[in-house]
Amino acid sequence: MLAKAPVPGRVKTRLTPGCTPAQAAELAEAALADTLRTLGRVPAGRRLLVLDGAPGRWLPPGWEVLPQRGGGLDLRLTAAFAAAERGGGPALLVGMDTPQLTARMLAEPLSPAARVGTDAWYGPAADGGFWALGLARPTAELARRLLHGVPMSTAHTGAELLRRLNEAGLAVTVLPTLTDVDTVADAAEVAAQAPDTRFAERWNALRTGVAASGVGAAG
Repeated sequence: MLAKAPVPGRVKTRLTPGCTPAQAAELAEAALADTLRTLGRVPAGRRLLVLDGAPGRWLPPGWEVLPQRGGGLDLRLTAAFAAAERGGGPALLVGMDTPQLTARMLAEPLSPAARVGTDAWYGPAADGGFWALGLARPTAELARRLLHGVPMSTAHTGAELLRRLNEAGLAVTVLPTLTDVDTVADAAEVAAQAPDTRFAERWNALRTGVAASGVGAAG
């Protein structure tokens, strides 16, 4: 998992001014905790958190923490796969922006039977990005070929990554499309989709103040 520590002013900045920096950090922490909990329910030989910042109370036991390297997101993702390569076996990299993710969404496509003949897993995001990338045989070199130079945070990021996966001759399993939480409207949508999450609980506690700010909080 690739994540930022939920520090006000450093995470979820696009949620402001609808939220204060502190509120945005609270939502980020809830999303982070939800995603860690979900991934903890998916069978894995190693659970690795590649973190920008310091771990906090939101980190459950059983996770190995490594610092993120510097540079752009493409370089940080590549470095994360290089770290995963040392553990052997398939690796799935997930971000912290999809607290609606469930273990069931991953259980079938990542099961031993479904992994036969699969080289990669790709999780498209509704905004044109991607929320997950998996490699059956991860290497730093393969990650570099797939990720270096991909323009991040654009409406075409996911399409470019998928193009590179296909051009590399990899058999790709496409995971469900999910909405990344970037804006207040995204937060409202995701909270409605996953009402039993910590993220939804925190959003519902904050939404009165968000609505009072005049920024759309419908959903």
